[in-house]
Formats: sequence, structure tokens, C-alpha cells
Amino acid sequence: MLNLLKPLYPAFFASLKANPELAHKQSLNLLQQLTFQRDNIIGKWTIQEIEKSFCYTHPSLSQSLWNLNFSHPLGLAPGFDKNAQAPGIWSSFGFSFAELGAVTLYPQEGNPSPRMFRLPADKAILNRMGANNDGANTIALRLKQAWEKHPRSIPIGINLCKSKVTNLEQATEDYVGSFKLLRPYADYFVVNVSSPNTPGLRSLQGGEQLELILEGLQAQNNGEKPIFVKIAPDLAWDDIRSILKVSMQYNLSGIVATNTTIKRDGLKTQILPATGKPITEEAGGISGKPLRVRSTEVIRFIYRETGGKLPIIGVGGICDTESAWEKITAGASLLQFYSGWIYEGPWVVKEILEGLTHKLAENGLSHLSQAVGMDEKTTSS
Repeated sequence: MLNLLKPLYPAFFASLKANPELAHKQSLNLLQQLTFQRDNIIGKWTIQEIEKSFCYTHPSLSQSLWNLNFSHPLGLAPGFDKNAQAPGIWSSFGFSFAELGAVTLYPQEGNPSPRMFRLPADKAILNRMGANNDGANTIALRLKQAWEKHPRSIPIGINLCKSKVTNLEQATEDYVGSFKLLRPYADYFVVNVSSPNTPGLRSLQGGEQLELILEGLQAQNNGEKPIFVKIAPDLAWDDIRSILKVSMQYNLSGIVATNTTIKRDGLKTQILPATGKPITEEAGGISGKPLRVRSTEVIRFIYRETGGKLPIIGVGGICDTESAWEKITAGASLLQFYSGWIYEGPWVVKEILEGLTHKLAENGLSHLSQAVGMDEKTTSS
């Protein structure tokens, strides 16, 4: 039934452009209500209809990584469900995993509004949210209650960010504090040191401070949970090499590439309509289609530098089968998206997955794992 609404989605999406953050909140509130009502007749029927419209599986797309099972490579990126309001609903929308957050140790309101803007000409989102969230303790309790009622059916990750009130020198204690509270309620964790919206955070990507954070987390972890680091797309190649060296030194499970970009090159949007200011003067990170090429370049670089030994979760500019396929063949084992899901509508998950099965067949491949890094392997041979 929901497939009948697909032609109406562009008009519906356009109607929400005046206040994208409010539209986001309202959508999450509806999904939260649906999770509360999933056991009654209407709730069950609604979820069944959602799953019929948006879910797709195929044996060639399934993978087992880090002792976690992924029915296919496509997951929900962090930023959408910051506060774990609807953590159990994402599998019904066809995602094989979902990453919540970013979560900070202390609750924080984030930056002043307006702080989320759509750039439809670029199929992009500009955000300077500032990691607004309810804090690790509240989110841990929320997840505990959610999993007690309905155990999670897909891997759930949590994106950890430093609290704004915490000095950079105390960053390790901040990340470790969040990890200790949330560890029982998630399957993997991502160390976010690359958001452009927390002052000074990107400085943690290099050198001794990143080592201290990873050392502190692994000391608490004891190898129990997969831990990743998420990097910025704006780093120089030597800086990425340094992060890879540290990541392997501290036995990280992989790299998430990449976060949002602070660059404004090549944007069609020159003036932000909501403020009337040039886009070059607006703070925040850009996600979506403008990030597609650079994030793929970073994925390819990481795969080449590590010989494919450090798994990559690719994110940035995924909106269709082609953009997903290029990241996989560049070296990504899993994918995440958020902006593309918003712009293309929830039907795009199924469309991408069906497209990937066709891509495998066209290339004479029987399984997705054979496609990971295929471009680099072909070049090397």
C-alpha cells in the first residue's frame, strides 16, 4: 500500500523544506509512537506494511563481520536517531544495521537554531546541530527499556562524541564514561573525532590525544565490542595514514569514512535562502551528494594503504545503486546513508539493494564480499 504513495513523495518532501529540523523531530516522534504501539493490531499492521514496501534481502548480500550478522550492506547513519527514540524500528525500514547518536557523556542542547538546512539543488544537507542529545545515561536507560521489551533484531551501533563542556585534555575520560554506560546496549561503537560542529573536536584526530582515547576505550573494552574511528573527508593523505597507523596499533575493528565536509567547492547553492548569506559564510558540515567523490577517494585510499585488512564502513553521497556500488568496489564492506534516504525517500533502500544484486550478476560475482575493493584489485593486477 505504501508503494502507492511513492509518486507523492517529492511534493511531500518539498513541503517540509521551511523547517527541516522540525520535520525531522515530528517524524521521529511518529516513529517513537509506532514503536510503543507495535504490539497492538494497528501497530502490527502498520509495521507489516512498512516492511512489505521497504525491505529486501538476498543471500548474495549477507555478511558476517566482527561476529555480527548483516543481511546486506546498507545501514542508517548517525544523526537521524540521535536520542534512540525509535531504535527498534529501523530494521522495518529495510536497514541491516543502524548507528545512533552522536551521544555525549553530558546532555547538551547543541547550537542555536536555525541549525539544519536543506540544499535541494545539491541534494545536500548543511547542519551545525552541535551534537544535541539527552546524554549517555538517559540514552542508556532508554535502550535498556527498548531491548527488554523487544530484543534488537539488527546490529546497533553508537556514535560517541566529546561533550562540549569537557576540555580537550579530558576527552579520554569523557569518551570512556559514555562507553561504560552504553556498552551493554549496543553491538559496536564509533569514536567520532571528526564532527565540525564541536569546537576543537577535529584536533583529536591526530597524534597523542587520539591514542589516549583509543587506549582508554580498549582498556575498558577488553576486546568485547568492535570499536571504529570516524574520520573527516577533509584530511590530507598523510594525516589519514597516521590515523590508520594508530587504528591498527590499538586493534580497532575498522574505519568509518567519512564524516561531513567543511568545504564548499562546487556547490550549486551560493546563497542559503533561510539566512540570505553566502554559503561560504555559513558554519557547519555538508552531507549528501557533494561528498560522494571525496568520500569514495578516501575509502579507496584506506583500502590501498591497509591492503584491505582494516574493514571500512563507507558513508557520504550514497543515493542510488551506482553511488553504493562505487564505494563497495573502492573498498567499503558496509555502507551508511542519511541524506540520500531523506531526498530519495524510504523506497530507495530496497531499490539500492535490488540494484546491487544485479551488479553482482553483471560482473559474474556470486557474493558481495567478492566486490569489496574490486577496483583496487583490478588495478593492482
